[in-house]
Amino acid sequence: MEHLSVLFKESIQELNIQPDGHYIDCTFGRGGHSQGILAKLSEKGRLLAFDRDIDAVNSSLAKAMSKDSRFNLHHGCFSDLEEVVTQFGWQGKVDGVLMDLGVSSPQLDDSSRGFSFLRNGPLDMRMDTSKGISAAKWLTQVDEKLLVTVLFEYGEERFARQIAKAIIEKRQSYQINTTHDLARLIEEVIPKREKNKHPATRSFQAIRIEINNELEEIKTGLQQSVNVLSPKGRLVVISFHSLEDRIVKRFIRNESGRKFNPGKLPIKEVDIEQGVLIKMGKPIKASKLELQKNPRARSAVMRVAERV
Repeated sequence: MEHLSVLFKESIQELNIQPDGHYIDCTFGRGGHSQGILAKLSEKGRLLAFDRDIDAVNSSLAKAMSKDSRFNLHHGCFSDLEEVVTQFGWQGKVDGVLMDLGVSSPQLDDSSRGFSFLRNGPLDMRMDTSKGISAAKWLTQVDEKLLVTVLFEYGEERFARQIAKAIIEKRQSYQINTTHDLARLIEEVIPKREKNKHPATRSFQAIRIEINNELEEIKTGLQQSVNVLSPKGRLVVISFHSLEDRIVKRFIRNESGRKFNPGKLPIKEVDIEQGVLIKMGKPIKASKLELQKNPRARSAVMRVAERV
């Protein structure tokens, strides 16, 4: 399936791109958003992109784009952002940061990556296959209590206890090595199906988030993005599920007002620490036309803020 950059036009518009500006694409993926940003830049403009997936970094498009002197691509996580920006001398000079969270279509469609229960393959789920342990390996050593917590908190799975118990019991005699191994096990355990949703959807999401430390990476990336933005610089974030969006929403809210309410304490207004962001409009969702072309955009939510 062709990879389509979700909310492409809206993200480029909301970045408010200045031709000579400095921009960061935190999730290069297959380059759609990065290409859109570069198209708006002059010869003086610069774009720095990140991706923890080595397949994205080594893609033919990434190699072709890297011949452009305005573009640099870094293999790494959100948590590398501030360090790399400092190396480039861009601290406080960044005019816009784009974060397109979640898993890309090529990752989902590649059975060897183990992200999807729809295609049988090794149960890996790592976004960076050069680091950490696979989901299959993690399932051989995780204790039942932690597994329940992961499934419930990251997958919002109400049958977390039943699924965790079944996994712990199954691994005593049989190693869960493939996506279909895990999906079939979950199908057998869950007594009731949600309409239009595979029984394994929530569990696969939860395990993927845990394996890649995704939510902590998002929190770190958001804070570091604000730290490097220039005044009037834009932060544009696209989320794909409620856990991601909740973190983004809360972060923008916390950075958009007074840091605390002094109540009746004798504190001057000028002494109260203020947030550094201004929320820009309401959340943006995909249009009907985009949804017709790319059904995977149905859960996408874009939030935009500007540095004071």
